[in-house]
Amino acid sequence: MSQCLLAPRLVLSLVACVGVSSISTLNAQSSHQPADFDGPPGGARQLEAGQPNVQVHATVEAMEKYRASHGSKPTFGGGSKLLSYHGGTGGIGVETTPKVYLVLWGSQWANDPSGEAAILESFFNNVGGSSWLNSVTQYCQGVGTGTTQCSATDQLAGNQAGIYVTYLMDNASAAPSHPKQSQLAAEAVRAAQLTGNTSPTLNASVQYVIATAHNNNASGFGTQYCAWHSSTSSSFGNIAYTNLPYITDAGASCGANFNNLGPNAGITIVEGHELAETITDQFPSSGWLDSGGAENGDKCAWISSGTGASANVSLTSTVSFPVQSLWSNATNSCVLSY
Repeated sequence: MSQCLLAPRLVLSLVACVGVSSISTLNAQSSHQPADFDGPPGGARQLEAGQPNVQVHATVEAMEKYRASHGSKPTFGGGSKLLSYHGGTGGIGVETTPKVYLVLWGSQWANDPSGEAAILESFFNNVGGSSWLNSVTQYCQGVGTGTTQCSATDQLAGNQAGIYVTYLMDNASAAPSHPKQSQLAAEAVRAAQLTGNTSPTLNASVQYVIATAHNNNASGFGTQYCAWHSSTSSSFGNIAYTNLPYITDAGASCGANFNNLGPNAGITIVEGHELAETITDQFPSSGWLDSGGAENGDKCAWISSGTGASANVSLTSTVSFPVQSLWSNATNSCVLSY
């Protein structure tokens, strides 16, 4: 990938600080076995023994199959099922001032045929403060378990301009060819260390997007999920992170040309889904979910027609991206603006 594609505020070499030996140790570990994805196509799954559950973003085919058999556009049984608060983790259930770090993991990023790094950075640079993301601000923390509506005086999830902080190039060595969940989690912890987010307070509203390069994705991508987010414990507190594969590698299964939005549409549809879900359920699954375990992105994933269908949406007066709708308790529906 050419450096000129990106306009970083800060660039750090993760491997230079961590040491090649730690990466070599991780590479020696075997890949996890594919998870059992019977049942609803999105929500909590255990991918690796000893690791927390992840919240998976279902593939296009999985959602089409589920909706065909259940006759409902929002997943897990229909629009009457509101998200409710699940108590939080250590008092944290949402990101009140979201901050995003994009980690381009591995020397494999020298090959970026779809230009995904530049697309992601442009998306992150423009999404904060947009009407598309604003539906997250109806959810909150510091309220009772089971709450479905928040007030203006509650600790609301945020959607401020400038949520994107920087990208980090971890390209001094190759990333694992098919990283396990534990390896992705370790990369997120290293990112926290190198960005100076070395306390629970500093990580209380931060998410790390661990992006793997072309043909370098974790097992199950494109057949069992398009992406997932989770969290991991560390000496720096709980760390929220996303496993973001190289989305165009999955083709139509993860959004290529979805709704005629173009071959790269899945990149921002999928990452937008994960971004919004992490803001409203930072440490899964203790934030906002419905009774079937679906988050605000899951309930509206891969809608192809009618209200809530994925579309090219203006994030600013000059910039548009393909995105999916997000679930709104306030309107009891999937919305593209709020």
